[in-house]
Amino acid sequence: MRNTYKLTIGTVTRELPLVWVSEELRIASFVILGDSQIVAEAGSLIADKLPEVDFLVTAEAKGIPLAHEVAKLKGMPRYIVARKSVKAYMEEPFVATVTSITTHKQQKLVLDGQDAALIRGKRVALIDDVISTGDSLRALEALVTEAGAEVVARAAILAEGDSADREDIIYLEKLPLFPAE
Repeated sequence: MRNTYKLTIGTVTRELPLVWVSEELRIASFVILGDSQIVAEAGSLIADKLPEVDFLVTAEAKGIPLAHEVAKLKGMPRYIVARKSVKAYMEEPFVATVTSITTHKQQKLVLDGQDAALIRGKRVALIDDVISTGDSLRALEALVTEAGAEVVARAAILAEGDSADREDIIYLEKLPLFPAE
């Protein structure tokens, strides 16, 4: 049984550990938090593939460094982050719920009303590290659509499993799933 998966993004290669997410399924654990080299490489490649947009929108937490890098490369002074909970500073937040393959329980995605006002009527790109089931992306899209923004691109470093067959996302590499043998 293999314990790692070799992944190359542009000129950067990583050995990803395979982790069990259920009794029947392992995934290659791809964590960009703290990996400035992979973020810089992926950010550059994604920035080149994106259409013209007014804002980037991502979900807390692993999409943040990628959105930051892409915004910096595109000369965008700001990007929007949907948080995992309602914060005291938020005004009239928009809330969606989602279940992720890696968390196994329902989570919230929250868009601050002030951020919603910024993106209203604007063209946005949704940014994430990995698109797997697409549930997080759908929840994020529901929030920005409710806020009145137009989603013109959906981008991630990796498309995992069946998401690699989607034609509505921009991604750099496919990431296989590893069913129990």
